[in-house]
Amino acid sequence: MPLARLRAPFNHPAWIFEPKLDGFRALAYIDGGSARLVSRKGNTLKSFPELTRALATSLPAVTAILAGEIVRLGPDGKPLFYELMRRRAPQHFYAFDLLWINGVDLRASPLLERKRRLRKLITVPGPALYVDHIATTGVDLFDVVCASDMEGIVAKLAQGRYSPEETSWVKIKNPWYSQAEGRAAFFDGRVYRMSA
Repeated sequence: MPLARLRAPFNHPAWIFEPKLDGFRALAYIDGGSARLVSRKGNTLKSFPELTRALATSLPAVTAILAGEIVRLGPDGKPLFYELMRRRAPQHFYAFDLLWINGVDLRASPLLERKRRLRKLITVPGPALYVDHIATTGVDLFDVVCASDMEGIVAKLAQGRYSPEETSWVKIKNPWYSQAEGRAAFFDGRVYRMSA
């Protein structure tokens, strides 16, 4: 699901708001004791073998496709992007959507219904964590996220379907986010090596 971009947060009763977690977007394919992580470009992510194994064993009795973010958390619970780039463990899969479960395609269901089913699936903290949301008040969440030096928020139409052709997801980035510094140069290939 692509993310459109806005510069300023907003409040609206038809929308929900989630923290934007700084990591790698992925789909987690869980199939009765096995798992695979797939990037936005459709590549299998093989550089997270421990996380992949942990996801498979933590959800052994389900066949599902979860959308989420691979994240490395610091001691304060906030994402550490450059630690994730170095593949430092532990990593978690923060699930924010459930697209398919046990033969049922949920993409045409409203987002809040998909999140309700996802919350029932992820009941205890483990390698998969549930991304919670708040309704209506995106400005307040954005203020808290910025004060906590996190990446930003994502606004989603509460009744929206999972339809990449007609996205109803919008990111609003924290312009003062400290881990964004130097990021463009890193991904443009001008930074070749990070110090350990």
